[in-house]
Amino acid sequence: MKGVVTKSTGSWYTVFTIEGASIDCRLKGKFRLKGIKSTNPVAVGDHVNFEYEDGKETGVINQIFERKNYIIRKSVKLSKQTHIIASNIDIAFLLVTINNPPTFTGFIDRFLATAEAYNIKTVLLFNKLDIYTDDELEKLAMLDATYSEIGYKCIAISATKNIGIDKVKALMKDKTTMFSGHSGVGKSTLINAIEPNLNLKTKEVSKQHRQGMHTTTFAEMFQLSFGGFIIDTPGIKGFGVVDFKPEEITDYFPEFFKLKSKCKYSNCLHINEPNCAIKEALETGEIAYSRYNSYLQMVEGDEEHYRTDIYS
Repeated sequence: MKGVVTKSTGSWYTVFTIEGASIDCRLKGKFRLKGIKSTNPVAVGDHVNFEYEDGKETGVINQIFERKNYIIRKSVKLSKQTHIIASNIDIAFLLVTINNPPTFTGFIDRFLATAEAYNIKTVLLFNKLDIYTDDELEKLAMLDATYSEIGYKCIAISATKNIGIDKVKALMKDKTTMFSGHSGVGKSTLINAIEPNLNLKTKEVSKQHRQGMHTTTFAEMFQLSFGGFIIDTPGIKGFGVVDFKPEEITDYFPEFFKLKSKCKYSNCLHINEPNCAIKEALETGEIAYSRYNSYLQMVEGDEEHYRTDIYS
């Protein structure tokens, strides 16, 4: 039988069938012996084939169909392994908060670069619009302008005050979409605003550390009443990029990619080389300093210091 994986808890997977049934399945052992480097060979969003176990209401996954795309990051505790967050995504929504908790540009740019690398359309949602000070609203406007100019769709929303929710729902209709971001940015609150019947658990942000407390333990997919599916993901503290060669990173920054052919050297890394079109664009303001800073950190393999907020 065929179905889509809607939940993964590490050893068991919930598979949603075409007939509308949810079946608990385990993974056939051979999949763990094929050299798959990720900590989860099966991810939420995967289309699979399974067979029922003899005399039981549980199943065994025996085939994983080819993925259209997937979003992946380095595992937090196992730096040499990777973790597939979700697969077969039409749109990834990255929730960004200016404060409570702060989302820094290094995190945003790592997520966007990974989405570009794996061919996933990304929309930025600037949440908690109703609680910001004038200075924070100015910072939001700067970020909106930066990413909108690159070509990313940006929507300012408030999940608690129902601001901008209709715009998000319109994009989600009949699509498989994913919400991602730090803990505390309001993913579960936003899903509840979009689909109140789901009634997902939410928690307040820690005032002491200005960080969110995890409410989602595992990625999970939910069917939407107005058509489509939403994948809710656990809060991400850091976003380690996977297998990016320094000379390829330019390709995952759209505004860099448009200019790189104008550099004097075809193998230009845009750091110390003369007649570099990207550095010239940086000097004229055509490229944002925050984006160039993120690019440098990724080229240098700096996975520790991308939480620095260039606006502070």
